[in-house]
Amino acid sequence: MDNFYKIIENKMKDALVSCGYEVEEAQINESNRPDLGEYQYNGVMNLAKIYHKSPVSIATEVVNVLKNDSTFSSISVAGPGFINMTLSNEFLINYINNVSFSYSKNDKLIFLDYGGANVAKSLHVGHLRSANIGEALKRLCEFLGYNTISDTHLGDFGRPLGLVILELSKRHPEWVYFDKNFNGEYPSEIALTNKDLEEIYPYASMMAKEDENYLKEAQDMTKRLQNYEKGIYELWKKIMEISKRDIKNIYDRLNATFDLYKGESDAEKIVPEMLNYLDKLNVVVESEGAKVIPVSEEDDKLEIPPMLLIKSDGGILYSTTELATIYDRMKEYSPDEIWYIVDKRQDLHFTQVFRAARKANIIKGTTKLVFAGFGTMNGKDGKPFKTRDGGVMKLEDLLSLVKEESLKRLNSNIIDNRDSIAEDIAMSAVKYADMISSRESDYIFDIEKFSSLEGKTGPFILYSTIRMRSLLNKASEQGIKYEKISKINNLIDKDIYLKLNDFNKVLECSFNSKSLNDITDYLYNLTTSYNRFYSENTVLKESDEELRESWLYLTKIVYDVNMKLLNILAINVPEVM
Repeated sequence: MDNFYKIIENKMKDALVSCGYEVEEAQINESNRPDLGEYQYNGVMNLAKIYHKSPVSIATEVVNVLKNDSTFSSISVAGPGFINMTLSNEFLINYINNVSFSYSKNDKLIFLDYGGANVAKSLHVGHLRSANIGEALKRLCEFLGYNTISDTHLGDFGRPLGLVILELSKRHPEWVYFDKNFNGEYPSEIALTNKDLEEIYPYASMMAKEDENYLKEAQDMTKRLQNYEKGIYELWKKIMEISKRDIKNIYDRLNATFDLYKGESDAEKIVPEMLNYLDKLNVVVESEGAKVIPVSEEDDKLEIPPMLLIKSDGGILYSTTELATIYDRMKEYSPDEIWYIVDKRQDLHFTQVFRAARKANIIKGTTKLVFAGFGTMNGKDGKPFKTRDGGVMKLEDLLSLVKEESLKRLNSNIIDNRDSIAEDIAMSAVKYADMISSRESDYIFDIEKFSSLEGKTGPFILYSTIRMRSLLNKASEQGIKYEKISKINNLIDKDIYLKLNDFNKVLECSFNSKSLNDITDYLYNLTTSYNRFYSENTVLKESDEELRESWLYLTKIVYDVNMKLLNILAINVPEVM
């Protein structure tokens, strides 16, 4: 789409050049003095130093060039040389009538790693932000025209699975999976549910901490799995099938979708090939019997330890499979960028892995590796969100609590589809709350506050957007057409037009910061401006047909923008509330 700021900035640049001043760009900002103008150019002071002239003199020259431009209703010099501009209604009407609010396609491929579910373990509230932020960033990339691939990178092949399989062997020793002499066909169904798995893992984990023999058995079972012992591996596949089904169900509630459900098991298969590749390079060194890749750099302010590649006992680690995952992704997809949307406490881990990948030339020089770490979601006490008894809350339980709150607030006149409507409202509350804070910040989740129809909440945005749709539907039912804007009535209308001009600037800021708070703030501010307009005008009863058409077309644009942004945030909009 056309960049509104670029249009104004190019006009300012051309004016400066025509006055004899060489500039590469002329950045325009929103004015911090709305009484003097809507936008402001502050670059004259720097030019004054370069050309040894009075900044007021330079600013006056430029204003004289632009004062007759129909883009501006007024342009003037203030203070020591600030140029203040107010846009003309004519320019705004023409721009808004012709802007598309969409982007053209490009060939760049961005690979996004988010979600991070663990097989045979419940998704808990700590998984929420990765799924929400990752999905929204993926959709943002796609909206901006990029190609994307998403992968949840399952934790599916380490000791947790060894623990689960060991405990199953103790509870069900009769299962053919544990019979090393079994040569038949393994059963297509198994008497095992995800609820069983969620109970088994904590129990087995506790046993491993309390019983050294149990721990050794678990380590042995893990090795049997990682050596692909047939029966154990077949049971692992069944566990994967059961657990992934449940994981997908919860991700579906959050509108989080993935192109790939690869995991550590896939990376483990790549490790031998990667190690063979690394052996040919001079990047791996011995350290106390282990193999490491030194990754420290001269300008490091803090010590960055070497990345541990192979343990002294020959075992591999999380960092090994992480590096193998990058190796595999580069080989198979050759992405231009790989983004990791994970807990910010993993910063050191990814610093080590990224540096090792670059040092070993696993990634091509132009490929960007991005660590987009996020803060924690906390309860009202400021501590990580817990259950009432102090345990880690399952993500499914949190979503259900918010849904219950949404059902309480749902209009009692709504009888049909109450459950699905409450679900949409609840997910909007959870998602909007999760993304309204800067990605790196911790935030407090208050169910009552974020389920409210007032303030910076998902339900507030939904309610307002549905009201816009209702107004447009009523206009259509009455046969009222709205195809363009031809009038701007007053400053209340104009405020909405000016906010619409910021659309692509906001998306680009979110893309660059890998944070959604610019979008959530913009949604709130645009919607609030529209609600103010709505409360002060009776749109359908307006006798001036040109003004009524302009108001309806403006409503359509705001509605379309809201729908586009809500879709980026992976928030569904119900028919009614």
